Amino acid sequence: MKSRHKRIALIVGGLAVLGLVVALVLNAFQSNLVFFFSPTQVAAGEAPRGKSFRIGGMVKEGSLKREADGITLRFIMTDTEKDMIVAYKGILPDLFKEGKGAVAQGKLGDDGIFIASEVLAKHDENYMPPEASKAVGDAHARAAANKAAVEATAKTIKP
Repeated sequence: MKSRHKRIALIVGGLAVLGLVVALVLNAFQSNLVFFFSPTQVAAGEAPRGKSFRIGGMVKEGSLKREADGITLRFIMTDTEKDMIVAYKGILPDLFKEGKGAVAQGKLGDDGIFIASEVLAKHDENYMPPEASKAVGDAHARAAANKAAVEATAKTIKP
């Protein structure tokens, strides 16, 4: 074999190995990719069925309930527009509280209840995950726009 053929074979072999490594990295990245959805987006059917994703917002006051086994919890996650029931089996983070921001990762059950495999809580007094903060802000904006539309309609109806 000539040195030229050896060099071409080495280059082709190196490209094949590089292609295999890139394919494996992309596959691992795709497997670990988790998207975030707000309760409003989940209610609208935008969340995937049977795939893991994250849901975030505020834990509704008075919604945290422990079941008889003592380790299973249910609470309501809200973005102030829509509510989503979350079921979690495990120990909650110390900073998890009603009325505070949280993010849960898991899957949507057939009954519409979000089955969380992990629950994350805010880490200080002023923190809320950026996605959850945006979802709550968007919900407030939509509520304000709806209120303004109702008020404008009411003004035109008055004699």
